[in-house]
Amino acid sequence: MSDKIKIIKCRDVHGKESELPISKFKFRPSVYGVLIEGDKILLSRQWDGYDFPGGGIEIDETIEEALKREFVEETGIQVEPIMPIHTETDFFNPDYTDKYKGQYWNCIMIYYLVKKVGGELTKDNLCDTEQEYADMPEWIDISKIEKLKFFNSVDSAAVIKKASSLL
Repeated sequence: MSDKIKIIKCRDVHGKESELPISKFKFRPSVYGVLIEGDKILLSRQWDGYDFPGGGIEIDETIEEALKREFVEETGIQVEPIMPIHTETDFFNPDYTDKYKGQYWNCIMIYYLVKKVGGELTKDNLCDTEQEYADMPEWIDISKIEKLKFFNSVDSAAVIKKASSLL
């Protein structure tokens, strides 16, 4: 067995990279929804950009339960999952709020195509931490996605195009 410590390259929300020993990382599965209606997609407003509604899966939740909970929390919209459309790994430093200072995550991110089954747009369900950086979700014209600033590590435009092709 080697005594060499494994070093992992990770990024923060602004794309700044750093290197840390693997022992600093926690495993964090997460799930995100892609909701498209007509020629628009619903995105969570974060800082001066966007992300897909979603987040961490709690230890007592199924993937689908977490997806439904996170979507309502971030948008007010109730959804049902249709199918998974993308998965990816990201080594991430969520140092954007005091709650996560000094944490590092090995994120497994699962993206689902979803359909709306109820609810109305609101930001009233955001938790205290999310209220620090998130705002009212927005319906965005899909033709404008290439010009948007996203706060995630996936090729958001490709995920949206794949979702659109499945509808």
